[in-house]
Order: sequence, then C-alpha cells, then structure tokens
Amino acid sequence: MEPTAPERLRPADRLRQRAEYLACYQRGRAVTGPLATLHVLPNAQGRPRLGVTATRKVGNAVVRNRLRRRCREVYRRWQRRGDLPALDIVVNLRPRAASADFHETRRSLERQLESLLPRERV
Repeated sequence: MEPTAPERLRPADRLRQRAEYLACYQRGRAVTGPLATLHVLPNAQGRPRLGVTATRKVGNAVVRNRLRRRCREVYRRWQRRGDLPALDIVVNLRPRAASADFHETRRSLERQLESLLPRERV
C-alpha cells in the first residue's frame, strides 16, 4: 500500500550531506534519551529534516541498518511530524537500541520528538 502524501518521507525530508550532520553535532543542541541522542539545529529549508547515525558499537551492519529503518519509519508515521518547526534532526543511536523492540524504540523516539514541538502559550 502506497503511503499517503503527509506520511511520505521524501528525499528533501532527509539529511544527505556529511556537512549537514557535522553542523548538527557541532552547533546543535542535544536531546538525550535511553536509546538515542537527538542533535537538533534550526534550518533555512522551512521543513524538518531527519538523519540517522549508528556507530559500530551498536552492532554489525545488519543491526545498524535495521535500527536506521526503524527510526525513519517511526518518524515517517509520527502523527505530529507536521507540527515540527524547521529543524535538522540527527538521531544518533546508542548501543542499548540494538536490544530494544520496535515499540520501545517508537515510544522513546516519539517522547524525544515531542520535546522539540513548540510550546503552546497560555
């Protein structure tokens, strides 16, 4: 089944260049969690963009690729993705993520993404 337009993750919604990742690491702020650290930096593209990294400490190539796919899928399906401001987000996976199931990964990543949403003023 083809994903609907708001649920689709286009190439423009992803970080591609090494320099974009490095900028997030060096100038962005970190949002830590049990399975991953999010490095967040405002961008000028007008839309949030996602990048996922995993070092060899996380596991072999099969494990790292599976975890990257899970993170992209959680982000793609997240209902409030459209509410995010224009940010570059790099998800840096921790070794503990290798032993987490999909639901635990989803809960943890969504909790971290929620913290990036603009606060409602009362």
